[in-house]
Amino acid sequence: MSADLSQRLVPDGLWELVAPLLPSFSSRPQGGGTAPLNERAVFTAVVYVLTSGCAWRHLPETFGVSPATAHRRFTAWTEAGLWRRLHRAVLDELGARGELDWTSAIVDAASVRAKRGSLTGPNPVDRGKKGSKLHVLSEAQGLPLAVAVSGANLHDSQAFKPLILGIPAVRSRCGPRRRRPVKIRADKAYYSAEHLRWLRARNLVPRIARPGIESGERLGRHRWKIERSISWLFGYRRLTVRYERKGSHFLAFLGLAAALTCYKRLAKITT
Repeated sequence: MSADLSQRLVPDGLWELVAPLLPSFSSRPQGGGTAPLNERAVFTAVVYVLTSGCAWRHLPETFGVSPATAHRRFTAWTEAGLWRRLHRAVLDELGARGELDWTSAIVDAASVRAKRGSLTGPNPVDRGKKGSKLHVLSEAQGLPLAVAVSGANLHDSQAFKPLILGIPAVRSRCGPRRRRPVKIRADKAYYSAEHLRWLRARNLVPRIARPGIESGERLGRHRWKIERSISWLFGYRRLTVRYERKGSHFLAFLGLAAALTCYKRLAKITT
């Protein structure tokens, strides 16, 4: 693996955030077991799979990690919750610098073709073919705060509450951690009287288009930001078509993509 490619995929600043979050290796008292790996090389290989969309078995030998080893470590890190913690760590760094815009949060979803596995369902907009749906909630400027995966036949509105409840408590420039935006913006697919009551009970201002009364186009000056966010996520080619048998693995890739998307903003303001 060339040094340039490694540095481009996992720059030093990103690795400084990742390294403390990795599960530690401990040898067995009786000896034997799995020898420690070059964790940075393994993490870089995972980022390469996410970015390029290649199958694990096609992982280039230049990474110095076998495809089987990289996949096993990806599975172990997924079970340990690494991707969610990494996403939160990057958000903490952004929040501490005042780079998160809490004036509103924006919700949207997008479907992808799925070859197999859990968290799939017939896609009503793709002739009933099997698919998965990506649910994304961003802050006002489009940085993803919470993500989720479901079958393509799940109505968007059913992910509305879990996404909002899934906003992590993020560091702020001063004062306590924050997880509450001022407004929640969404198109008419998310509109219901129950959702309005639920938001107001939590002191969240609803900005949801009302079917038959308001056009979703009125939200266009805000919704393009979440559409751009989803476009950023689909820039990671492993997310454009789902091949993972386990829904948790596809969600892991989505969580890593969200963390990397936020890190790009962090890197831009620290250089």
